[in-house]
Amino acid sequence: SRLGNVPGQIFRANKTRSPLTSIVREPLPQTRSTDLGLIKIFCLKDDLINKLIADDQLTDQSSVLSTELYSYTEEPEFALNRDYFEEDFRSHGTRGRRWIELMAEEQRAYVMRLLDALEVTDRDKRLKVARAILYLAQGVFDECDTEVDVLHWSRHNVFLLYDMGIFTALLELLSMEIDNSQACSSAVRKPAISLADSTELRVLLSIMYLMVETIRVQTEDDRPEWRSAREAFKNELGSPLYNGEPFALLLFTMVTKFCSMNAPHFPMKKVLLLLWKTILFTLGGFEELQEMKVRGRERLSLPPLPEDSIKVVRAMRAASPPASAMELIEQQQQQKRGRRSRRPLVKQDSLDTYNERDPFKNDDARDEEEDPEDTDSGIEGEVDPLDRDVIIQPPPPPLKPPTERVNFPKGLPWAPKVREKDIEHFLETSRNKFIGFTLGNDTETLVGLPRPIHESVKTLKQVRGEKNSLHSQVDTTMDLKYSNPEGEEEVEETPTEMLYLGMLPNLSQYVIALLKLLLAAAPTSKAKTDSINILADVLPEEMPITVLQSMKLGIDVNRHKEIIVKAISALLLLLLKHFKLNHIYQFEIVSQHLVFANCIPLILKFFNQNIMSYISAKNSICVLDFPHCVVHEMPELTAESLEAGDSNQFCWRNLFSCINLLRILNKLTKWKHSRTMMLVVFKSAPILKRALKVKQAMMQLYVLKLLKIQTKYLGRQWRKSNMKTMSAIYQKVRHRLNDDWAYGNDIDARPWDFQAEECALRESIEKFNSRRYDRNKNGDFTPVDNCLQSVLGQRVELPEDFHYSYEMWLEREVFSQPIQWEGLLQNP
Repeated sequence: SRLGNVPGQIFRANKTRSPLTSIVREPLPQTRSTDLGLIKIFCLKDDLINKLIADDQLTDQSSVLSTELYSYTEEPEFALNRDYFEEDFRSHGTRGRRWIELMAEEQRAYVMRLLDALEVTDRDKRLKVARAILYLAQGVFDECDTEVDVLHWSRHNVFLLYDMGIFTALLELLSMEIDNSQACSSAVRKPAISLADSTELRVLLSIMYLMVETIRVQTEDDRPEWRSAREAFKNELGSPLYNGEPFALLLFTMVTKFCSMNAPHFPMKKVLLLLWKTILFTLGGFEELQEMKVRGRERLSLPPLPEDSIKVVRAMRAASPPASAMELIEQQQQQKRGRRSRRPLVKQDSLDTYNERDPFKNDDARDEEEDPEDTDSGIEGEVDPLDRDVIIQPPPPPLKPPTERVNFPKGLPWAPKVREKDIEHFLETSRNKFIGFTLGNDTETLVGLPRPIHESVKTLKQVRGEKNSLHSQVDTTMDLKYSNPEGEEEVEETPTEMLYLGMLPNLSQYVIALLKLLLAAAPTSKAKTDSINILADVLPEEMPITVLQSMKLGIDVNRHKEIIVKAISALLLLLLKHFKLNHIYQFEIVSQHLVFANCIPLILKFFNQNIMSYISAKNSICVLDFPHCVVHEMPELTAESLEAGDSNQFCWRNLFSCINLLRILNKLTKWKHSRTMMLVVFKSAPILKRALKVKQAMMQLYVLKLLKIQTKYLGRQWRKSNMKTMSAIYQKVRHRLNDDWAYGNDIDARPWDFQAEECALRESIEKFNSRRYDRNKNGDFTPVDNCLQSVLGQRVELPEDFHYSYEMWLEREVFSQPIQWEGLLQNP
């Protein structure tokens, strides 16, 4: 942030340190100022971006000290925390020494006194003690000279606070504040809610967030006792130790209470950030998910995964975005003006770096139904071969020394796959053609089929993926096991399982609440009087009176919404991935709740904006970010410094949110015919194509996946007019050998019966939940089994000599007993 904006240069984050603190300059070729304002993800190393996204290190060190945790309107409270700490610290006879000068035992003794002081009944005194604890967790910044020192002491103090049992005490205070009906009722009656209404909650949540996030992040110089403390804290958060449920469920309760308008003063941004980091800590991130998947396949004796998806995506290069109508018109004009100039040819990928036009012009005014790329009869981005050399630019200078050039793998990035259903369909068609009858789901018998069919089936089975997938194998085993009514399922008590069990009774409420918050924070949403007020913890008590204050507050509000979108998108994606790995039906029920709550049109509404300007938004003020604002001298803020923002040419936060939302949309629609048709009905193709303008490999991959699944339903004219997009799908998306996505000749003729498909899925989910979680131990409420087949199939324990006297038993108990048929017609 101290380097400033340098024309013609781009800043690249170092891999090992924070993208906000370690910045390396990479020169760019001289271009127009409008090109510089475009987006500089073009020259970023995609493997670096993808690694940071996959590892959730987009905010790295700044996240540890919670740059995003605090609003800019909370800046005066930093000094308040310091003053309360110093007042209390001096009153305990430290003889003028500073905190960093105390011995370890002296620090522990002081923290113990703070812990005792948290139990007083006076709310004001408790708040002062909580602020003192928050100052310790923030790294005693007044005694530090650099941001690195603040990081060091924050980490040291957080582990000390956890060791002394501060988190448990804070949890009790948080529960008291949640149940404080007086505060809730007064907040409901207030016409305008501000920061002052959530002071206690914000202080408590800030301390807890700092503890969770600091302990979660592992560093190389961690002490052995810190590593053991990390495992202990992780087990505590994921276990039902807090009121019989995991800690995450308490935070989910806060979310639903806020969205039901019963507690409008809850600081939702802090709650969502803490909830996301708690799930990330207890369940694990993407790297842990991959390791769990590998271990699960080994446990079930399944073949290893063909590739590591995270590594494959990191190695991808971004494709050239499709040309818009304005770009094609400008290219044609350039051809006419400079037809006689000759320049050497270079690759098309390099062209787009220099020939990009301003994406912020005429983008929002264009009607998505009149997308010129959908009606163009030619291949997008193509020009007349005779005029091609007119628009060619000279070869670009190398972006880095040749010795550091990345060697991208040749060929397609993904191993091809095929589903078991596709093999069955292929054999059914072949048997009908060559033999004249079928064998159902038999994929082993190849009698009577010609040799080429044998080779084809062998090839398909070699790349068969769905049958050997972990969740399908587990699901098939469970269904076979529970065809026997006496089967008993042994459920492993994993953190994911305990979280699902706690969420199940109110799962729909949690999902709807999160989507309500996502809708309120979306940049395309219009402000309504009846919508949820998510700005309660960012608006000050006194509204701004000068233009500078209004600009600062406007940046703060936009930043606040971006952080909420980031937290919700990451939270939903983590839940879907972990539930899918734990059991497929747990994933399906969350997905169905999301679909029924209109998540698909909501995400499309989010992307129906100028996505380039959203990715390159500058809603941050670097000099006000923590810990920069408490370590360095605060310069006088001017309108120019506010507008400048940070020096990054793109916004990590918004790029992260967009990729998460695209991945959620992919998970909801994959292999679901009715949901894929929803993408077609909502006209998502032009919206998704505009998202391809962001030249970043991971984001483009998930956009192309969404376009691929609906390509066959968009018609031949669309495919003809979008050949560049079709080529990008071929290059980047995994191939399904029997999938006719590129031609659409064999379109699935099933009707779009959304209700029938979802009802069938819901029936399977309810059976799974009832057999696994609804076992009522009380016999009086056990459902009566009145199915003749299952009743006769039950095993009954009989005496050993029963077969000698069964005829007498039949005569006495059955034949000689009169049956009162009229009694069945009478009321009991």
